[in-house]
Amino acid sequence: MTSAASVEAAVADVVARWGSIYVLVNNAGIIRDGQLVKYKEGTLAGSMSDEQFDSVIGVNLRGVFVCTRAVSPVMVQGGGGVILNASSVVGLYGNFGQTNYVASKAGVIGMTQVWARELGKYHIRVNAIAPGFIDTEMMRHIPEKILQGMIGRTPLGRMGQPEDVANAYLWLASDGASFISGIVLSVDGGVVTGT
Repeated sequence: MTSAASVEAAVADVVARWGSIYVLVNNAGIIRDGQLVKYKEGTLAGSMSDEQFDSVIGVNLRGVFVCTRAVSPVMVQGGGGVILNASSVVGLYGNFGQTNYVASKAGVIGMTQVWARELGKYHIRVNAIAPGFIDTEMMRHIPEKILQGMIGRTPLGRMGQPEDVANAYLWLASDGASFISGIVLSVDGGVVTGT
């Protein structure tokens, strides 16, 4: 995701095989959680490293930029398309211990809004999805007590399923959303309104 040359080669392969690209879903992401600074008994016990920060920004933010930059000309030449970016509800309201992740997901929201303005004249729609707590492999590593707290903060009272997010992407990519661009669609069971 962070290698422009690799992404450009992949785009060229897709175009050679299929002729064009009509939908891009920028969904790759990583986490490297840690507090900005952590004190224990009045002594600095740790801080987020440059590597933690840079690796998350590299994949989650730069990767979205690199992929979109590579695919946009193909969509312009093809007469339009849809770009869908994975953000997160934490990109909207922040989250403890995730300076890097929150920065990347808030940045994705900003880029989505800029690109909706820049690419609209080429009939390219750009939107973002902000998932909440979704039942994925990443969530299975969270202690049960914390997980139950997250579910308790979700007004619909459950975690989302991957299909909930996939259905939102599918709709935004469809002609049913042909006049929607520049939005952030929260797929979160109401967690943003419940916080």
